[in-house]
Amino acid sequence: MTVTEVKKTQESLQDRLAQVIDLLQRQRIVEDLTHRQESQNQDRVEKLVHRQNLVELQRKLEDLHSADVAYILEALPLEDRLTVWQLVKADRDGDILLEVSDSVRETLIADMDDHELLAAAKEMDADELADLAPELPRDVVHELMEALDTQQRERVRSALSYDEDQVGALMDFEMVTIREDVSLEVVLRYLRRLKELPGHTDKLFVVDHDGVLKGVLPIKRLLVNDPDKQVADVMANDPVSFHPDGDAYEAAQAFERYDLISSPVVDKNGKLIGRLTIDEMVDLIREESETEVLNMAGLREEEDIFASVWRSLRNRWAWLAVNLVTAFIASRVIGLFEGSIEKLVALAALMPIVAGIGGNSGNQTITMIVRAMALDQVSTGNTSRLMRKELVVGLINGLVWGGVIGCVAYMLYGSWSLGVVMTAAMTLNLLLAALMGVLIPMTLSRLGRDPAMGASVMITAVTDSGGFFIFLGLATIFLL
Repeated sequence: MTVTEVKKTQESLQDRLAQVIDLLQRQRIVEDLTHRQESQNQDRVEKLVHRQNLVELQRKLEDLHSADVAYILEALPLEDRLTVWQLVKADRDGDILLEVSDSVRETLIADMDDHELLAAAKEMDADELADLAPELPRDVVHELMEALDTQQRERVRSALSYDEDQVGALMDFEMVTIREDVSLEVVLRYLRRLKELPGHTDKLFVVDHDGVLKGVLPIKRLLVNDPDKQVADVMANDPVSFHPDGDAYEAAQAFERYDLISSPVVDKNGKLIGRLTIDEMVDLIREESETEVLNMAGLREEEDIFASVWRSLRNRWAWLAVNLVTAFIASRVIGLFEGSIEKLVALAALMPIVAGIGGNSGNQTITMIVRAMALDQVSTGNTSRLMRKELVVGLINGLVWGGVIGCVAYMLYGSWSLGVVMTAAMTLNLLLAALMGVLIPMTLSRLGRDPAMGASVMITAVTDSGGFFIFLGLATIFLL
C-alpha cells in the first residue's frame, strides 16, 4: 500500500469534508481582504491568491474517490457546490453524476453545457446511460444516441423500455459468456486474453449457440478444479435468475437472501440478455429505505438539504395541510368537553399523556407492519392473526402503563376514580392505535399506494382525536 493509500484510509469522510470547507472559507476570507485593500496590484494579488486556493482544492479533490466527491457535493450549499464541481476533472464527471442523489444531480446538470454533458455521458456504459438519460436535455440524449454504435444504442433503448422499478432497468450488459463443451483450461486462456473482467464478476455465464442460459460457472470452481475437466461437469445447472420485467425490489431481496454478487437476466425463452450486480441492488435497497422514511414523514420526494425555500415548501406542505385539518378536528373534539375541563382542571393536564402514548404506540405498530409488507411477510392468510397479536400487545401495554399513570394521577390529585379513568382511557387508546396501525398501511396498499405514505401523520391524527375523545368522554360519564 502506497503512502497516498494509507493517508486515504486514515482520513475519515468527515475529515475530508471539513478540509474542503476550510479551503472554501479560506478562499472567501482572502478574497474579502484583498477587496478591502486599495493598491495598484490588487487585481494581480487577488488572482494569484484565488488561483493558489483553487489549485490546492483541486489537488484535494483528485485524491478522493468519486463517491467521496459526491458526498462532499451533497453536503455543500449550492454556491460552494458549484465551485467544487467546476474543479472536478471532466473525465470524472460521469462517475460523480451517477453517485450523487437525484436532487443534487439536477443542480449539477443545470450547471453544465451540452458539450460537457456529452463528454461525461460518452464514458458511461449502457445501463448507466439509461439511468442518467431521463434527466438530460432531449437534444443531448438525441445527439448521444446518434454517437453510439448499434449495439450500445440497442442496449440503452432496451434499458429505457422498462420502468425504473423493473429488473430490466437495472441490468448490466457487461458479462463473460462461455460454452459448456470446452475445458476449464480453455476458459482460463480465454480470460487471460481479456486482460480485464467486468466489475463484480464472481461467475461466468454458460450459454449454448443460441445464447440460451445453461448454467453458471463460479470463479472459485474454475480455480480449484482440474483444468482438464469440462465446463459441463463443473458448472451450476440451477442458478438464481431473473426476468427483465420482474420487480426490482424482489430481486434485491433475493440478492440479500442468497448472498449473490451477480445473477443472470433471461427473457421468456431463457436467452441470456444481461445480468444484475450487487452494487445496483445495494443502491436500490438504500433508495427504498430512504423513500420509506420520507413517505412516513409525509415528504413527497427526496429533498436537497440546500434546496430553495420554495422547493422545500412544495415538498412539505401537502401533508402539513392534512395535519392541520386533523389537528383542527382534534381541537374540536376537545371543544366538545369544554364544560368538563372547566369543572375538573386535571383533565387538561392529563389528556396529552393519553394522546401522546397512543401516537407512539401506533407509530411502532405501523413501522413493524410496513417493514413486514416490504419483506412480503404479510398475506391474506396471516392478517387476522397479525391483527390479534397487535391488539393483545396493545391491551397489555395499556393495562400496564395505564395502571402506572393511573397511580400517578391518584397521587397527584387524590382521586381513585380519576386513576381508573386514566387507566381505561390509556388501554382503549392503545387498542385503537394497534388496530389503526395495522389497517392504515394495509388499506393504502390495497388502494395501490405506498403503505408508508403519510402513515405517521395519519396514525398520530387518529390517536390524538381518539385519545382525547375516549379520555374526556370517560371522565365526563364517570367523574362528572
